Amino acid sequence: MQLTEILKLATGALASNKLRSGLTMLGIAVGVFSVIGVMTVISGLRSNIEQGLNVLGANSFQLTRTPPINFSDPRQRFANRRNIDYTMATRLRDLLGDSATVSLQIRRQGRVVTYLDRRTNPNVLLGGTDEHFVTSRNFDVAGGRNLGREDVEFGRPVVVLGADVSNRIFINEEPVGKLVRIDGQNYTVIGVLAAKGSSFGQSQDNVAIIPITRFLQVYGNAGRSISINVQAPSQELLPAVQDRAIGTMRLVRGLDPEDPNDFEVFSNDSLIEAFNSIAGIVAVGAFVISAIALLASGVGVMNIMLVSVTERTKEIGIRKSIGAKKRNILSQFLIEAVTLSLAGGLAGVGFGIIAGNGVALVLSAEMIFPWAWALAGLLVCGGIGVTFGMYPAWKAANLDPIEALRYE
Repeated sequence: MQLTEILKLATGALASNKLRSGLTMLGIAVGVFSVIGVMTVISGLRSNIEQGLNVLGANSFQLTRTPPINFSDPRQRFANRRNIDYTMATRLRDLLGDSATVSLQIRRQGRVVTYLDRRTNPNVLLGGTDEHFVTSRNFDVAGGRNLGREDVEFGRPVVVLGADVSNRIFINEEPVGKLVRIDGQNYTVIGVLAAKGSSFGQSQDNVAIIPITRFLQVYGNAGRSISINVQAPSQELLPAVQDRAIGTMRLVRGLDPEDPNDFEVFSNDSLIEAFNSIAGIVAVGAFVISAIALLASGVGVMNIMLVSVTERTKEIGIRKSIGAKKRNILSQFLIEAVTLSLAGGLAGVGFGIIAGNGVALVLSAEMIFPWAWALAGLLVCGGIGVTFGMYPAWKAANLDPIEALRYE
């Protein structure tokens, strides 16, 4: 028999049982969808991961109470850790001296910035920091000036606005020198940060920064932990500065030599490494889910093909009686099983790519078509069709034509 004729018979048999075939293909599609969707998202994120996680300045690392990427509840897991208060932070800065540039940072989410009758949404990130924040976080000042040392020393009521905040409340108006209100406090705008864009779908320009001393005066010290950004003079000196900063932090925290660190140290590289580790775990999870779904779908393929063989026993007997050979019957049912699997695989690849790129679009990541994963998914589906369709096809090919013709 010609291949085209076999394909026509196979597709016709599948079309005659639309619901049964559709449910089987759905199981295969779900298995392929899970892994293709996840790998599409991860591949898209990897293409701009360095830009997205490059939140710290060059040659920089941070010391914090809790890790920046954490999927457990930090209030439970790190409940026994002491906060890094202002006294500890300033002592660390003084002990490091001129060997590194130290920036102190603390923040409060969900603030509203008001100017006259205009106000922002209640989602502005208010940061208490110092004159080194701009370089430590890779910002530039577009207008006015940055926070100064005296602003921090005297706790002056001044603020530097992010581009989104400035554009929202100052329309065709110069913001520098104007008074704005945040949580009932008046602040004089001394500068505006240059637009930095978004990272993983979240704007980095929806911020306002004030001197950290002013922040602590208004909101208090209780329950607040300060993040410390340390910037080495060069990339070559970064490891030595980091080792010294860790040792100094242990001294400031009063830790004994045998005590583990009760603080976290991270840099751009460690953030990227943490993301890759998480991405790897997610990929493994997607593979496990996909393998279970595809295994169940393979059993479904075998089941539907066995039912098909039973229903078409008389047809097989007629074809054998007029000269069809075993290999013809075997090919027909095997191609039918592979067609069923590949149809489900194609649907899973299509929906997986659409869903994966949809998530990537939300996260402002690059939209891609994962050719390698799509091809691998279809090859796996073809293998499932061959593996789980072989027994029903062999059973059909070995039916006795006399007994098959007698079957009712």
